[in-house]
Amino acid sequence: MTLGPVMIDLIGTEITPVERDMLLHPNTGGVILFTRNFESIEQLESLTQEIHSLRHPHLLIAVDHEGGRVQRFHDGFTRLPAMAIFGRLYKSNKDKAKQLAEKTGWLMAAECLAAGIDFSFAPVLDLGHGISGVIGDRAFDTSADVITILAHEFMRGMKRAGMAATGKHFPGHGSVKEDSHVGHPVDRRSLADIMMDDSVPFERMISYGLAAVMPAHVVYPQVDDKPAGYSERWLKDILRKQLHFEGAIFSDDLSMQAAAPAGSFTDRARAALDAGCDMVLVCNHSAEAKQVLNGLGDYNNPASAIRLIRMHGHKHYSRAQLHANKEWQETAALIAPLTDSPLLELDV
Repeated sequence: MTLGPVMIDLIGTEITPVERDMLLHPNTGGVILFTRNFESIEQLESLTQEIHSLRHPHLLIAVDHEGGRVQRFHDGFTRLPAMAIFGRLYKSNKDKAKQLAEKTGWLMAAECLAAGIDFSFAPVLDLGHGISGVIGDRAFDTSADVITILAHEFMRGMKRAGMAATGKHFPGHGSVKEDSHVGHPVDRRSLADIMMDDSVPFERMISYGLAAVMPAHVVYPQVDDKPAGYSERWLKDILRKQLHFEGAIFSDDLSMQAAAPAGSFTDRARAALDAGCDMVLVCNHSAEAKQVLNGLGDYNNPASAIRLIRMHGHKHYSRAQLHANKEWQETAALIAPLTDSPLLELDV
């Protein structure tokens, strides 16, 4: 059985009988976990082991575990700084910022992998212009050059730990005020302006081997009247052909308000897959997720299946081995002050 094109979520800390049936559906390819799915590290390890045991190749398990405001698991996990911390530090000490970004990427990935998570949807490549509240300090910096440098280091750390990186939100969510979770963001700039600014980190990270991309639920009307995640122009013409991206494309959550204009959840899923996504996320709507699984019928895209299989994590350590590892101990100690000191007056 290959990996299907749909990523679903779970309502709690254990798999219900209905959810088990959904996970066994041939159109399911992955599971995204949230804070509600976490009770303890032991429970999380048991849950991920059970999910992985259901299918071969095993279902992908993903999480949004970026750091700062977006960290799903806490007890037993190192508290990670917001990525803007590294951008601020870069202004005073470039080498230190790069070193810490790489080590943080490694530690985040190593801890998630040890718990059975295949990958985190990270890093954020949006520009931190201060316009978008939903992006805010999730962005490394305002400069595309600085973002690329730091995100590359973060990705290098993830890769060293055994995890593939996902850049989001293509071609850039940082220049619109509206939050796509609850509104309909529109970016009215020209394609040339976007390509010379917001999309630069994506283009450069692709050249560095970025494994996956998540498009934004943002409409760029001078390019296409559809949100990027539903746009063949953005995904097939620009991302695939112009930027030569060969990795996996994950839709953002189809339950977000900005995704609604495409119609029913099944219509949204079809629109995203037809536009070029390899996998679509349906979160917080179990009944609608089931409709999507059934509504896609005998979906088959061999190229997508190959791209998705590359997202499986490569676990190097158990949790006990990781905590006994000298690099983990030293890195956790280095990162701890970053979460408490906005001024970054560190000697690391």
